[in-house]
Amino acid sequence: MALLSLYSETVEAVAGSTTSSSRLGLKDESLDDSTNLPDPDVIAAEIAEDLEAALLQFSQIAADLKK
Repeated sequence: MALLSLYSETVEAVAGSTTSSSRLGLKDESLDDSTNLPDPDVIAAEIAEDLEAALLQFSQIAADLKK
């Protein structure tokens, strides 16, 4: 349950920082042109890889906390 709470706090922090950046005019201009984006399957594969790496890191943290 604590891991879920940590995840939720992290998601909120990232969402908040993105929102703050947009308000300050620090938006990434390269994201405005959707024609330069990779295909959806490439984006999905990259997201899956990132999530798997994050899960591995959380698993390692959990194992270290048990020691």
